[in-house]
Amino acid sequence: MRSKNNSKNELVKAILEEYQPETAEDVQNALKDIFGPMFEAMLQGEMNAHLGYNNNNSKETKNTNNRRNGYIDKNVKTSMGEMNISVPRDRDGSFEPVIIPKRTKDISDIDRKIISMYAKGRVKEIYLIQLKIYMDLKYHMK
Repeated sequence: MRSKNNSKNELVKAILEEYQPETAEDVQNALKDIFGPMFEAMLQGEMNAHLGYNNNNSKETKNTNNRRNGYIDKNVKTSMGEMNISVPRDRDGSFEPVIIPKRTKDISDIDRKIISMYAKGRVKEIYLIQLKIYMDLKYHMK
């Protein structure tokens, strides 16, 4: 139990050292900075599952003619205010993100759940949710 608290304390300490928040608004801005890249990484994972290969491995055999086709900027509303994220695109336009679906602008429910789980020390559950999304995508690709 102690190691869980220590890792949470280390995370909080790192955030405080990096952002040095002095107001509630500073804390919200720090959380925005953290959530943006997290959402983008989750979307990247979905794209990897959709295409069947990782974007880092250009030598990997690809079982599809569909390829990555850059990113599109998307403004989303979170519980911390508006945030701009980069959503990956594919050439044939068949990528349908699950974590932040197309044409969805308000994702405040998602980030509230993630904040709540982190606050409760439930990082494992967040990982399992991400894994479930990945497995669902794999299943739907077949």
